[in-house]
Amino acid sequence: MIGRTGRFENARLAITSIPWRHKARAPGYSRTMDRITGMGLFIRVVETGSFSKAALEAGVTQPTATKAVAAMEQRLGARLLHRSTRGVTPTETGALYYDKCKRIAREIDEADNLATLVQGGVGGVLRISTSVAFGRRVLTPLVLRYMQAHPEITIDLSFDDRYVNLVEQGIDLAVRMGPMADSSLGARYLGTNPWLMVAAPAYLRARGAPGCAADLAGHACVVYSSVQGDDRWSLLSPEGEKQSVPVKGPLRSNNLSAVLAAARAGMGLAVLPWYVARESLADGAVLPVLAGHRLPEQEVHAVFPSPKLVPRKVTSVSAFLQQSLAGQWWRQAL
Repeated sequence: MIGRTGRFENARLAITSIPWRHKARAPGYSRTMDRITGMGLFIRVVETGSFSKAALEAGVTQPTATKAVAAMEQRLGARLLHRSTRGVTPTETGALYYDKCKRIAREIDEADNLATLVQGGVGGVLRISTSVAFGRRVLTPLVLRYMQAHPEITIDLSFDDRYVNLVEQGIDLAVRMGPMADSSLGARYLGTNPWLMVAAPAYLRARGAPGCAADLAGHACVVYSSVQGDDRWSLLSPEGEKQSVPVKGPLRSNNLSAVLAAARAGMGLAVLPWYVARESLADGAVLPVLAGHRLPEQEVHAVFPSPKLVPRKVTSVSAFLQQSLAGQWWRQAL
């Protein structure tokens, strides 16, 4: 099955027209699609599971995308995709062909990036990914400021609290919190992300403020459930003693905005990143709790698919973010 792709490899990526024919030209797309462009379209059909989404990204009509992939299958003599009302999925051969096309596409991107490095300019499309709360509250205003200074660049900004595979998703740069898990990635240290404990004044009037870490066991705690060991809160006492206390309360959530809303509503104590709680602290909706204790801080990194041949646009944005997140950035409006 997959041996048929040898005809593609032996062609040495010659730019030849995919032999699909149609009597009427597709609106907005008057030339035949070359083989490399067809590969890129096929990659996005597999990744999105949809001809219509891939066509929209490529700026062609859905019939054009469908015919292009059908012609590709005819040329290879193999069925690449399963088509159903639920979407599109690759066949066994299609999955193998996708992997090969993806590697070729990365090689082409590296060649383009090399040319960009030689030119030393910043431009083109930059795909950035980060978590939802950090993206909305911190990264968005910084990216907008960067774009004002660099109008030649186009940025595709995506937010997701799940782990994102940079290579599979075509991400150029991700901003991540915590220790680096994948040593094969390139990375640049940006700063720190401190956390603090807060509660609404009404809650503190009704229940009193804890005087030490051990008192947390007797308090209602709103738990952020997206961190490991979320049922225990770790603190460093004023004397430098590490403390870990089991907590429980009326609400658990994997969304930091929901945790903040619950704390503002007086439902209990909450541990939040400073950047999430800053505005609520400023307007008095929540107050610091156990201010003499320190909570763990997270390192913030800009992460990119490879430490080699890093595109100028990636180094430019990561340098800007490093400068913007220097010092106690979390205390000021961005």
